[in-house]
Amino acid sequence: MKQKNRKMSMLLCLIVLVAVCSAFNGELAELECPDDCECHYFRVNWVTDCSESNLTEIPYNELSPNVYVLDMNSNLIKELKRFPSEIKLRRLQLADNLLTKITKDPFIGLNYLIDLDLSHNQIKTIDPDTFEEMRGLLTLELQENPLDPVDGPFLSSKSLTYLDISSCHIKYLNPHFFINLTALSTIDLSNNPLKAIDNEAFAPLTGLNSLNLNNCNLTFISPNAFMAQENLKKLELGGNMLVKFDFLAVFKNLIRLEYLDLRNSHVTDLPPNTFEYNTYLRTLILAENDLGYLDVSVTIGKHLHELDTLDLSFCNLQNLLSEDAFSNSTKVRVLNLSGNSLFASDLLVALAPLTNLKKLSLSNCGLSKLPDTFEKFKGLQELDISHNPLNDVFIKLLSPLEALEYLNMGYSNLSYISPTTFSKMTSMKRLVLSGNDLNSLEAGLFGGLTQLESLELNNCGLRRPLNATLFFNNLTYTGLKELQLAGNPLQVAKHGPLLPKQFSELLSLDLSYCNLSFLPPEAFFWTRNLTHLILAGNRFSSTEGLAFLELLPKLEVLDLRFNNLSRFSPKDIAVNSNIQKLKLIGNPWICDCSVADLWDWANLEKSNLGVLEGSMLNMEDVTVGKTKKKKLLLCSYDSKVPMPIIVNKTATGRRPFQNHRLLVSTNRTWAKYVRESGCDQKISPVRVPRSIKYVIDDKIVLKTETGPNTWIYPALYALSAYVAIMAVVAVIYLLNYKKKGFHYRDQTHKDS
Repeated sequence: MKQKNRKMSMLLCLIVLVAVCSAFNGELAELECPDDCECHYFRVNWVTDCSESNLTEIPYNELSPNVYVLDMNSNLIKELKRFPSEIKLRRLQLADNLLTKITKDPFIGLNYLIDLDLSHNQIKTIDPDTFEEMRGLLTLELQENPLDPVDGPFLSSKSLTYLDISSCHIKYLNPHFFINLTALSTIDLSNNPLKAIDNEAFAPLTGLNSLNLNNCNLTFISPNAFMAQENLKKLELGGNMLVKFDFLAVFKNLIRLEYLDLRNSHVTDLPPNTFEYNTYLRTLILAENDLGYLDVSVTIGKHLHELDTLDLSFCNLQNLLSEDAFSNSTKVRVLNLSGNSLFASDLLVALAPLTNLKKLSLSNCGLSKLPDTFEKFKGLQELDISHNPLNDVFIKLLSPLEALEYLNMGYSNLSYISPTTFSKMTSMKRLVLSGNDLNSLEAGLFGGLTQLESLELNNCGLRRPLNATLFFNNLTYTGLKELQLAGNPLQVAKHGPLLPKQFSELLSLDLSYCNLSFLPPEAFFWTRNLTHLILAGNRFSSTEGLAFLELLPKLEVLDLRFNNLSRFSPKDIAVNSNIQKLKLIGNPWICDCSVADLWDWANLEKSNLGVLEGSMLNMEDVTVGKTKKKKLLLCSYDSKVPMPIIVNKTATGRRPFQNHRLLVSTNRTWAKYVRESGCDQKISPVRVPRSIKYVIDDKIVLKTETGPNTWIYPALYALSAYVAIMAVVAVIYLLNYKKKGFHYRDQTHKDS
């Protein structure tokens, strides 16, 4: 009996030890993954990514039953077969293949499927009962398929709520098209040559909430087309030919409509009673229509008293905006008048009633001066006056905007800005001055912007980086978090900091497309708190020119896209232990072991392949929408080096190839190259302390730097071992305690 108890104790101890160690492992079990695919966990769900692999069929027998997302986008699949019965697939992506028809059999048993993407194929026919038994299917994407005409019901599904059949060559919606899809709440029919909508097309869809009919060549919509759509809240009719159109008859049934888009629909005349029945309308977009003689006060203000957002941009407004233009629309908070030829004198009286205005856009209005009315907009938070030939002297009229948080004065031909312009804008958070000649900006110009967080100086012709004397002589705060200098042909000195000490709290710096091939090692001596550094579109060709990264221990995002780099090693970012995103797409990478080293660094040391942008499926790649091709990390084999032989890999983090395959292309995704390479797994070496010389103001400063802390992992392992041992001791103690208790009770019973 004692021996049996001892064995039981040891077994329990072993179970507890395994459980505790597993809790500290932090890694999920690796499941089955087909050849030519990349598999990983997306949050806690197993993702199998077989996209862009030249596959002619789905690797059914190699799939894990627990696969959550299967991405087969951009392959050569012509037909589908039935999936294994035990599979628990939630999202299936088959976009950009060669499918020509869809039948019911392949989808039998997919009882867990929620999202299905069949877009960008060559599908002509779909069996109407294909998804009838799939009770959990919610979203179906079929856009960009040449569907044949449908005479009866299109599909049958009691669960489907989202259907995208845009760009499917649909010319006619028969009265029974949606009869078996009564649960639909969102439909996208855009870019189909419908021309007309008849009476009964949408009759079965009483719960429809959002309908997109943009760019459908519509010239006619039956007055009763939306008879059953009392619950419709969002309607998009942009890009049509609604020249002669009875708006009142069509819109009168849409009594709960909140969002209406008529952009670029050739609307030339809107009668005064157009929106008589749409009193709940909050967003109205009339942009890019020729509404030269629109009477805003009558057509819009008379009935739309709840209107919040009004877009009249590029409408060729001819009628002078009178003082009554917005007198009945005083709740408007967002107004876009960009692209119309306006005069400051008209704006002065027309905008006066809009005391609740929060956002105002007057871009591309030909304004040479500003209206002297901004003192009335006490709550204005965003103002866009970009792309106007403004006269410098009138910029001072902006000074009363004390609540302004965003100001865009880009590309406004400014050569001088008075130091008093921003003096009262203590709430300013984002200022855009891109595209202006900044040579005459006075020192201390931004001294009063104590809340400024973002400053954009893109494409300003700057040849020298900013310095405290020229721009921020009187700046005493350190609140600036984002600085954009993209598109300036910067000429950088060989030594010294790039930015002055006043930028010490800067978090994000954009130096993209600045013609840079070099930055000095001490470039960021005063800006060591940077978390985002954008260097895309420059001419960096060697990682030896990236020594400045050693001064950025807090760096989280490094953007080196579209440079001339061919190799990159984990050693180049050894001190940047906080890196969460490394953007390397668009460089001429060479397929060699440096690629595998970086892959292993992300996979093993960072425990997240997503650190390498373009290496794996991201949130945007599994989101319902029209963008299907994700940008991938690619490398090419050196033409001077013989093509390698594919070998089996059995190390952790690499899955073995079961068959040797011939390389059909010198270009490979990083994922495929890593799997076929013969490179040994490596984790980036720990960086040892060393001395670095910095040249600042012609003085050499010697500073000792150390690498990232190396005690953390042993400490964690020691802690986990300690917890495991204590758990074992506790179990033994409890078992002995119970054993003594039983022995005591047995002895007492015998004595009695």
